[in-house]
Amino acid sequence: MTQLSRLSVLRRLRGVFSLLKAGSASSRRPWPGHGQPSSTEGGDVDLGTVFISEVIGTGMLTLLGCGVVANVLLTRSKGFNGGWLLINFGWGLAVFAGVFVAYQSGGHINPAVTLGILASGADEYAPGVDITIGSTFTYFGGEFLGAFIGAVVAFFAYRKHFEAEEDETKKLAVFSTGPELRSYGWNFLTEVVGTFVLVLVVLSFANTPNELGPLAVALLVVGIGASLGGPTGYAINPARDLGPRIAHALLPTSRREIRVPTAGRYAADPGTGPGPGDEDVPAAPQRKSSDWKYAWVPVAGPIVGGVLAGLLSQVVF
Repeated sequence: MTQLSRLSVLRRLRGVFSLLKAGSASSRRPWPGHGQPSSTEGGDVDLGTVFISEVIGTGMLTLLGCGVVANVLLTRSKGFNGGWLLINFGWGLAVFAGVFVAYQSGGHINPAVTLGILASGADEYAPGVDITIGSTFTYFGGEFLGAFIGAVVAFFAYRKHFEAEEDETKKLAVFSTGPELRSYGWNFLTEVVGTFVLVLVVLSFANTPNELGPLAVALLVVGIGASLGGPTGYAINPARDLGPRIAHALLPTSRREIRVPTAGRYAADPGTGPGPGDEDVPAAPQRKSSDWKYAWVPVAGPIVGGVLAGLLSQVVF
């Protein structure tokens, strides 16, 4: 790919999230943002702004994404049993919202996207944000912290439903992904493929100018979920999975203690109510697990997929 063609591709990528700015003559190759990032004199964006933008954007992503899963899975929610497609669309619209609010940093909200841009040969992560070790880890930090915070907020929004839900596997599924058929190698491959599609197609949007903005990425995420989400739940984002998984490990998601009768006439006939001589003990709760044995798959798979897509984009775009 020539220098001129890389300039054209990466400039036009801004159309993924907003109308392209006609006539731009920048000599830098930016990653798309929903709008013009706030900048200091000279056009550079402060890394503090990048960090906060990614925290807010990724937090919005997991708040709405974990929220739609909770709505579908948890006991007595109004969206209970809404189905896989509702989850697909919920996550797609979560991406839509997250990219919009993270416009100042270019709306990465995904370390796999950040690494894909790095591997694509770009000079900037967003207009005014040079690619350096410091800026790279600033994006990572904002994405993982935001994903954690968004999951925590989603938990409190559904607090009473977590208390009512007996199935610990459903509670974990609200926060993070898991395989339907556990085979770490094949699960890893599924995440590589899904993330490869995400990053490569996003990079290819530069060749097809459109006015869909973040909606284009949202529809892509819906499509990936509908087509490739069955085996693993399509994390396709290391922060989206690891941040909420840590939140699950730390939050009091287990059901409140339930006491059951063990002796006396109340145990034989609970309808009579407890009386003298009756005893009760706490019911044994399900064992809570954050499934750390699997946790490496939705982190490593998307990283590999994003890097491969970025490298291929240098050849095909």
